[in-house]
Amino acid sequence: MADDLNRIMRLEVPLIVQIAERRMMLSEVTSLTHGSIIELPKAIDEPLDVLINNAMIGHGHAVKVSENFGIHITQISNLRERVQAMGPDPEPGPAPEDGADQPETAPAA
Repeated sequence: MADDLNRIMRLEVPLIVQIAERRMMLSEVTSLTHGSIIELPKAIDEPLDVLINNAMIGHGHAVKVSENFGIHITQISNLRERVQAMGPDPEPGPAPEDGADQPETAPAA
């Protein structure tokens, strides 16, 4: 049992540090060029979101680590919440409409 736990604890999971999110009209996206600046709805001094499996597990501030970005964690969820975040998405999307997930078929001749 300890071997199983050790193997599980060595699994790698993607960690996402999210600056902000915003919606844009398709016309704005297609107008982007080299050098475009997109304003985000977050103040520069606000904490960044830390996510695992698209679930928020904490907040922090960007820092420089050698020549890379890092994140200084300022708030982290409890261990149970972090482990739950690594599980399957608790809120699946809406069910497909009748026949929406079935391939189209050609009409009979």
